Amino acid sequence: MAEGSTLIVVFAKAPQPGRVKTRLAATLGGEAAARLHGRLLERAIATALAAGCGPVELHGSPARHGYLRRLARRHGIRLVSQPEGDVGTRMHAAFRRGLRRHARMILIGSDCPALAPADLRRAGRLLRGCDAVIAPAEDGGYPLIGLKRASAAVFEGVAWSTGAVMPQTRERLAGLGWRWRELRTLWDVDRPADLARLRGSGLLGRPV
Repeated sequence: MAEGSTLIVVFAKAPQPGRVKTRLAATLGGEAAARLHGRLLERAIATALAAGCGPVELHGSPARHGYLRRLARRHGIRLVSQPEGDVGTRMHAAFRRGLRRHARMILIGSDCPALAPADLRRAGRLLRGCDAVIAPAEDGGYPLIGLKRASAAVFEGVAWSTGAVMPQTRERLAGLGWRWRELRTLWDVDRPADLARLRGSGLLGRPV
């Protein structure tokens, strides 16, 4: 593996009504919530490519979905199918796969339009001197995690989709004896209350 080899993986579901952004569907409707998910995913891929840290992959569910296939083809990136299991199991599988071929890997979600190329570049730099890098989210989760080593222990027993994700992940990293650094705290788009902030931010260009 080359010393400068950093893989960026964008983790995302296909924008299927009723299966994504379900907490926003009551406000926007299922179709509009799915379209918003698609726009956020496109921004995440654009951010990953603009960072210039290394190759970018889209890990999708289901990967055979036409939207994801077209998106990967348009951006010239590899589309990989997520395995079965909870989000921790799937993330660990992605890191195990990616770190076989790359010295470092950064995984991001598609719900955080505030994530910038500079955040990814800083994560890549920090990973040269530590085992893990995380960007905390205001809701207690994280939109970015970068690792140099793959361990299932980082993801086991975490109460996903709750405010306990970040504190529990810190506990897992400390238990492994790993050194980690944290980036700036970011916000993501999951709840109706997040829509006003998104609209005011102008991050998606045109109105939501």
